[in-house]
Amino acid sequence: MDLKNKLKILTGDILGGLNAAIITLPQALAFGVATGFGASAGLWGAVILSFVAGILGTKVPMISGVTGPVAIVIASIMHALNKDLSSVIFIILIAGIFQILLSLTKLTEIVKYVPYPVISGFMNGVGIIIIIMQINPLVGLPVSANTISSIENLIKSAGAFNIDSIIIGLLTLLIVFFFPKRFNKYFPAQIFALIICTIISVKFGLNVSRISEISVNLPKFICPRTNLHDLITYLHYGVTLAIILSSESLLTGLVCTSITKKQLSAKRILASQGIGNIFCALTGTMPGSAATMRTVAALKTGASTKFAVLVSAVILVLLVSQFADFVAEIPLAVLAAILIKIGYDILDTKFIKVLKIAPKDDLYVLILVFILTVFYNLIVAVGAGIVLAALLYAKRVADKAKIIDKPVYDADIMKLEIAVEKDYKHKIRVVHIDGAFFFGSATQLISHFDELLGTRYLILVYDSSDMLDISAIFALEDIILRLKSQHIKILLVLNSEKLLQQLRDYKVVAQIGEKHVFSSEISAIEFAKASFKKRVKKKYFNK
Repeated sequence: MDLKNKLKILTGDILGGLNAAIITLPQALAFGVATGFGASAGLWGAVILSFVAGILGTKVPMISGVTGPVAIVIASIMHALNKDLSSVIFIILIAGIFQILLSLTKLTEIVKYVPYPVISGFMNGVGIIIIIMQINPLVGLPVSANTISSIENLIKSAGAFNIDSIIIGLLTLLIVFFFPKRFNKYFPAQIFALIICTIISVKFGLNVSRISEISVNLPKFICPRTNLHDLITYLHYGVTLAIILSSESLLTGLVCTSITKKQLSAKRILASQGIGNIFCALTGTMPGSAATMRTVAALKTGASTKFAVLVSAVILVLLVSQFADFVAEIPLAVLAAILIKIGYDILDTKFIKVLKIAPKDDLYVLILVFILTVFYNLIVAVGAGIVLAALLYAKRVADKAKIIDKPVYDADIMKLEIAVEKDYKHKIRVVHIDGAFFFGSATQLISHFDELLGTRYLILVYDSSDMLDISAIFALEDIILRLKSQHIKILLVLNSEKLLQQLRDYKVVAQIGEKHVFSSEISAIEFAKASFKKRVKKKYFNK
């Protein structure tokens, strides 16, 4: 590798690490305060976990720290144990160990089989929880432990709202929601709001609750108490936390794969995150997971190696050590407003936009997961959603089971496919999507399409006439985008007018063009042959 490329990689890592650190700072402080751990624990947890998991993890840089779902679970555990910090730290230790044990099994692959409506319902639920729970500190009231108590406290204390908190909180909301996108890439709205609103609150002497204290000293080593009684008592909390930590990290890994086109080891992700969270427990800091928003920000800014993770951690330490006095003056209402924006960003707007035309079964699953997440328990919500989705799928299959006369596969078409691929040296290929096509099979299908080097025209034949559920539609969109990124022309063959109309409604057909959709495979092959010949003539004879 020449010096120019090395400098380009180094510059990308530094800029990516800087961007990730700037995004992490307000979130780590806010989640630390919101969970009851404290701002220092949130910040140092992000530094320690990101550093340890980043160094031990995959080659693709993944920025770690506390996230929305993790914060909600931690806050719930803190409330259930009456803020017994030593017990919570022991639970974090259990969670880290359990993550390492999970990495030694094949359960790391299970995230691929969670239906999209379950994930959507869960993420929407977490987003709403964060928004509801941060309304209290936004108006100057103490943070409540859950959504129900937050709503009750808000109603009971309606006459005790702090006007100064409301003013500075609303100003923060205006900035984070309406900050120009063209500037947000270079200077995130969250950090801009944090700085400006804190300065305003100090200059005008606003009477608001503040962070007040933040430790710049390195966290001290803590030896969590360990005994059989506590292990039995708190095991279910540890397992719950480990599942959330692992799910978040694995989903972030899938996003990284989509961006970088590099397959990441799920086992390595979990093992590194588990070790990182053990270090968090041993230092009394906040646990976390690979954070999607921060990781994507780093990758989009140019980060490509583990050095970006080191840069991010070092910058966080420098920021807090140099500006500790300023951090202590940050109003809790400002942090609450930033978390409300984070909660809003977590909401799955992609699925919300198609609610009116989404299949009813998907809606049932989403609504169940959403309600249980907001008002009961996150893990129960996901488990119930998976069970309901499986039952509804089984019902759909059972309803369609019937004895029919089906002709054998057309031998002539098979010969034609072989001849086309041979004559055109695989420039034209035919791929049949056969069997169950759903969210769980998307990864395997996409990885198969990554091997189509040299292909110029891909004829995608969907042999079934079954309508697609929302998971399959989004998976098909991912496949189309992946093929387009490889400059491959896609021709789609469907044998159902209803299915074609469904794909039109979801704008899938618009992505590939109406003229590239056919009702017969032979028509698609003839179109591909003619287009390829025209392309060759244009390239070599019109020079």
